[in-house]
Amino acid sequence: MNIVVCIKQTFDTEAKIVLTKEGKIDSNGVNLIINPYDEFALEEGIQLKEKFGGEVTVVSMGTSRAQEALRTALAMGADKAVLISDPALEQADEWMVAEALAKAVEPLKADIILAGRVAIDDGSAQVAVRLAEKLGIPSVSSVLKLESDGSTATATHEIDGGSEVIEVGLPAVFTAQKGLNEPRYPSVAGIMKAKKKELNTFALSDLGLLSSQVSARFSIEKYALPLPRQGGRKIPGAAVEAARELARLLREEAKVL
Repeated sequence: MNIVVCIKQTFDTEAKIVLTKEGKIDSNGVNLIINPYDEFALEEGIQLKEKFGGEVTVVSMGTSRAQEALRTALAMGADKAVLISDPALEQADEWMVAEALAKAVEPLKADIILAGRVAIDDGSAQVAVRLAEKLGIPSVSSVLKLESDGSTATATHEIDGGSEVIEVGLPAVFTAQKGLNEPRYPSVAGIMKAKKKELNTFALSDLGLLSSQVSARFSIEKYALPLPRQGGRKIPGAAVEAARELARLLREEAKVL
């Protein structure tokens, strides 16, 4: 079975977010990790390979630093890695990422494409389903259980208030939800082997794309940290007077009435 796993390198969940004066995120000194939801996808891909044979190719997009995440994925058990890195993708939106990923993934002739349900940095949950649309194949999101016989797959995925079972023909895209599995840690032997595994880096031109073909559809002007939470207010007095004062505050200050 030919399996492709798309991963993203994100800030460590424990990282302190610092903004520059221009409203940009300062990444200096910040520890970067594989997006946690992508780790579930990667583990599922490795388990499918162990069951059916074949190989796992892990694909990412980013700067040269993203090679760290790819080497970690290789140490966990992936066989090959592909990094898409190009200055034109520095401010890429979800549409641009999906376009570039599709060009890199399509020649791999994957039976199953896996990715995390969402990235913890932007929370958009768009790239994987956009990729499926671009490739013209079905997708199932927020998967909690995945079974396959090699030609079809049965996925249990999360919906509002419960779960749903869907059967789809392969190839298909699946996004992993927390609970799908328990990602393994890279072993010492795996880390040593990862250094010798294939890792190819492609620019947009290598994928047959021009920067003019993948211009962003939207851009983020600046980021802002949330305002500090204020302490609660205690309204004194008898119940009738306190209720009247509370109604006034909700109407005149909070403006929710």
